[in-house]
Amino acid sequence: MVLTLGGYYFYRNYQILKQVYQYEDQVEQAVEKENIPQYKNLVLSVIFTETKGENDDPMQSSESKSGYPNQIEESQESIEQGVAFLATAIKKAEAEGCDLWTAVQAYNFGLDYIDYVAENGKTNRLELAEQYSKDTLSPELGNSQRTKYRYLSFQSIMHNGGYLYHNGGNFFYADIVKANENKIKQTSFLF
Repeated sequence: MVLTLGGYYFYRNYQILKQVYQYEDQVEQAVEKENIPQYKNLVLSVIFTETKGENDDPMQSSESKSGYPNQIEESQESIEQGVAFLATAIKKAEAEGCDLWTAVQAYNFGLDYIDYVAENGKTNRLELAEQYSKDTLSPELGNSQRTKYRYLSFQSIMHNGGYLYHNGGNFFYADIVKANENKIKQTSFLF
């Protein structure tokens, strides 16, 4: 049973990685254009996290461009917009003295999160991201009651029983991208 589940896990991750790596050339061009070539694997990890490479908007970057979801229908436009937004977040985090993972979490929360982290220790932490989600982002986007919904992942179950706040983004985002970046780094020789 354990062997079967382990085999399925590796097979499923391999299939996702194959989907993600189809965008490698576009990502390489975009990170070069934005002067962040050292973050190519990070961008691939964002694609893994956002859509698993199964969408015409692989970086889910419509909202950073127009403020609305599902406005981008071409992968090239998605990647260019997503990388430009991530580059802006990285540069802003650096200017504020914050860590890289603050910029990554800001990809999900928006750039105001960087200011919040800069005022609260300059390092992204799960507890800080959760507080921002609950007290700032969620109410700002209409969830004044701070209602929650089920979000089942190993990490969320261990952390808080498995929930996120409605309209509050995903406060696990930076940690998920970090885990996916490890998968990208460990399997790059396969692609």
